[in-house]
Amino acid sequence: MDDEAARDDGSGWEAVVDVARARARSRQARMVERHGLSGDVQYDWSLDDARITWAHGGTVFLTGRLTLLGTVALDRETSLWSWANPSLPPAVLGDVDRVRRYGEEHGHPVLPWPGFDAHPAHVAAARLVAASVLDAEGLWADTADGVQLHFLLHDLTPTGA
Repeated sequence: MDDEAARDDGSGWEAVVDVARARARSRQARMVERHGLSGDVQYDWSLDDARITWAHGGTVFLTGRLTLLGTVALDRETSLWSWANPSLPPAVLGDVDRVRRYGEEHGHPVLPWPGFDAHPAHVAAARLVAASVLDAEGLWADTADGVQLHFLLHDLTPTGA
């Protein structure tokens, strides 16, 4: 998919992305401020149980549920939706298939395609719209073994520590 296809697909994709971007910015800023997710914060996540924890100085202060949206193979510059990856644990998929169905129902690009060119604008747009569709509290990304993993955050719960 090229940038023109994303802008001029006739489905209102650009407007959907703009609304999702504004929503995500607001939620992300609130999440970081409310939970103290800046500065010297350590985190650990698990695909097997779809959980993430954050800690200060080794003491966990926040936990949450993850939905893995998809991955970007950095060496090939390709993106793959988690719903199209049969090797993933079911827990980490959450309701990500709703994103695919939303894309199909509304004729939006990227969302219903198993994989796509990992141009940063395409990946960002897909993440933002997925966060909106799945009502995520926030977005998170990490890189492991040459693969970017793109997550949505849900059910953030302070531990009381």
